[in-house]
Amino acid sequence: MIMIREEQPDDINAIREVNILAFGQIQEANIVDKLRKNCKDDLLSLVALTDNKIIGHILFSPSMIEIAGRTIQGMGLAPMAVLPEYQGQGIGSELVRTGIATLKQTGCPFIIVLGHAEYYTRFGFEPASRYGIRSEWEVPNNAFMILVLNEPGMKGISGVARYRPEFAEAM
Repeated sequence: MIMIREEQPDDINAIREVNILAFGQIQEANIVDKLRKNCKDDLLSLVALTDNKIIGHILFSPSMIEIAGRTIQGMGLAPMAVLPEYQGQGIGSELVRTGIATLKQTGCPFIIVLGHAEYYTRFGFEPASRYGIRSEWEVPNNAFMILVLNEPGMKGISGVARYRPEFAEAM
């Protein structure tokens, strides 16, 4: 049985390993470590466990939409990783659903993600361009998505969405 819970201090090494193995490189693990160091209290970091072994991880970090000299704070989903031998079993989906539900309860107005449209649309994400929101980076239109959690709070909001600088440093 899979259990989802918030990251704990003893999870750091296992989370790093999950990200390295899932992505086949160190870049995402380094981003997670930098974000944890630089904005620890503003993160939502969840792990998936089976038999007390961490097999998946998802991170939500502060993001913003800049509009006419002001910013709207929300969250960015990245990265999401599941150990290769556990992929395709719904673990990533459970991490995404749990994260969305948690952030909705906190009053977070939106979540942005840069990822596979076929995957993230099942959770309600849609191309951010439908809202007049674009990524700070040159990315395909259908890959940059938003999930609006607070429709009234996001009414009329458009502009440039930005992730934390730790992501740009890794690009």
